[in-house]
Amino acid sequence: MSIFVIDDHPLMREALVMLIHRVNSAVQVTELDRLAAVKPAAQVHGIPSLFCLDLKLPDTEGVSGIHELKQQFPDVPVIVLSAAPAHEYEDLSIEAGADAYVPKSAGADEIANVLRIFLHGEPEPEAGASPEKLSKRQSQLLAMINKGQSNRDIAEELQISEHTVKVHLWRLFRRLNVKSRSQASHLARTQGLL
Repeated sequence: MSIFVIDDHPLMREALVMLIHRVNSAVQVTELDRLAAVKPAAQVHGIPSLFCLDLKLPDTEGVSGIHELKQQFPDVPVIVLSAAPAHEYEDLSIEAGADAYVPKSAGADEIANVLRIFLHGEPEPEAGASPEKLSKRQSQLLAMINKGQSNRDIAEELQISEHTVKVHLWRLFRRLNVKSRSQASHLARTQGLL
């Protein structure tokens, strides 16, 4: 498995590479400082299994980098790691084709768990916060899992990838402090979250 880390800040790239190797030491990582370097790097190293992309690069603006990556590599998942506030760019990034959005202000554990979803299929279980403030997407997901919909069904209905569904579910479970769909569904019914 190989990952391209695309960020123009050397320290952020180095930290992310260390985190990736902590999650999976066998992953080959290629560090790039701009989007224009992706195509030549793919010719040398092969098409990556995953992109970790910063939104603010010298040759991109906003979500244009996501569009460009998805045009060139439509089947390669994209995790956006950005300093831009999630409330401004998360939905835009997902709509542009990103599979996950993680603010750089997130802790190493949260970033590592998102990486685990893409590298291993599942995050590590983690204690969560109180279920008081669910986002619109989390409420929507809660209703869908309460209906018994699979990740594939949810992905098709929301027109997002299954990886993105896993990231959203991981965040929802963490928020609800549960470890499974059935626990989330039970909590939602008993707490009036549906």
